[in-house]
Amino acid sequence: MTNVSMKKLSFPVVAAALALVFAQNAIGASAEEAAKLKSELTPLGAERAGNADGTIPAWDGGYTKVPAGYKSGTPRPNPFADEKPRLTITSANMDQHADKLTDGVKALLKKYPDFRLDVYPTHRTASAPQWVYDNTFKNATRAKLTADKEGVNGAFGGIPFPIVKNGDEAILNHRLAWQGETVEFPMLTHVVTRDGKRVLATKAQEFDQRPYYFQDGSAEKFDGYYKKARLVTSAPVSKSGEAILLRETVDAAKKPRGIWQYLVGQRRVRKAPTISYDTPDFVTSGIGLFDEAFMLLGPIDRHDLKLVGKKEMYVPYNNNGAALATVDELIGPKFLNPDHVRWELHRVWEVEATLKEGKRHVVPKRKYYLDEDTWQILLQDGWDAQGNIWRLNYSLTLLCPDFPVLTGLVNWGTYNLQTGAYFHNAASNEQPRQYAPVKRLRKSFFSPGELANLGAR
Repeated sequence: MTNVSMKKLSFPVVAAALALVFAQNAIGASAEEAAKLKSELTPLGAERAGNADGTIPAWDGGYTKVPAGYKSGTPRPNPFADEKPRLTITSANMDQHADKLTDGVKALLKKYPDFRLDVYPTHRTASAPQWVYDNTFKNATRAKLTADKEGVNGAFGGIPFPIVKNGDEAILNHRLAWQGETVEFPMLTHVVTRDGKRVLATKAQEFDQRPYYFQDGSAEKFDGYYKKARLVTSAPVSKSGEAILLRETVDAAKKPRGIWQYLVGQRRVRKAPTISYDTPDFVTSGIGLFDEAFMLLGPIDRHDLKLVGKKEMYVPYNNNGAALATVDELIGPKFLNPDHVRWELHRVWEVEATLKEGKRHVVPKRKYYLDEDTWQILLQDGWDAQGNIWRLNYSLTLLCPDFPVLTGLVNWGTYNLQTGAYFHNAASNEQPRQYAPVKRLRKSFFSPGELANLGAR
């Protein structure tokens, strides 16, 4: 009798407590907080001012200067080609800069005495169209986390949580970062084995469309799929014709994620739910994991996300020079050639991911470092089950003033810090096209039926 009474009495209390916790997670920014996006913060939520010692400048609108005669989608020039590094970091002097280096970067410096970071003057080049800024301002007070904290409701056409409150919001900002509306780009994937041999693992073409960023759309008309992508492989011969179709959703409880694969040998399209989590990524010959693709792909609900805070870090940035290098020049036997990789000092948000109780993942702990100006993940560290640093994922952002956008969708990869193998993915080196804006594609282009038709041709 007493136990029953206690249960009856305690349930409303527990329910109220849970409701309060969720309300705290779900609540958006106040009107007063949102107003800062038009004063002390940039339109996407970064600090507008520079840092105290002047090594990070104030944001002045980003870089939108398109060279005369430039044709959008062709290889973009490096606007900072004449600059010299302001400092170089090696294993010999890394301790002097340890507070601005991730654990993965420090491990790479320790592993290879000839690896280095050339740090150049910082340029806050990130920019977006005005309508993206306008939508971001609206999202600040209307966007809410879903009950599972994996998605968002009420957001459209801009950063959902520019006044970020927790790790879940920060990661959703990355997922819904401005990358353009519809783009096409080559996918060269080079794998370097532990003994220094370079192999072309995959050559493919990808089309990405983001209905979330349809300029003529609205929160009311949005169908819930923020990204649709189609990748078709052309090399090597053993993979030629293989294809992947992806539909990512802002709320999986309402509209589930969809992913399909076309296998030439089977001559059929099949659902591919294993293209997620810690499944080895066949595009990268298994060196990468699928949830590391594009710095983050698919659900990460096996980890709890904690917003650690903002800090100044050395990160890869404005790497048009790396994209212009030849494959031989860029991809070395142990690491990317430091001569062609540009590092800068930027403020980043740190999000720590730790494995949830009862869940499994080969990378139980990760740290994500998100650019404050774009919300894109620039670096990611991963630890194994024994607590040893294992993986370093990087993104060499490409500056595209013709959009305008600073994108991390291309030129990214992973170092296996234990075996010495690494890969460089979504590269366009020596290709005639490079992250090109294209006309909006019909819905059927991203359908399983259309994927099957590719194999029948």
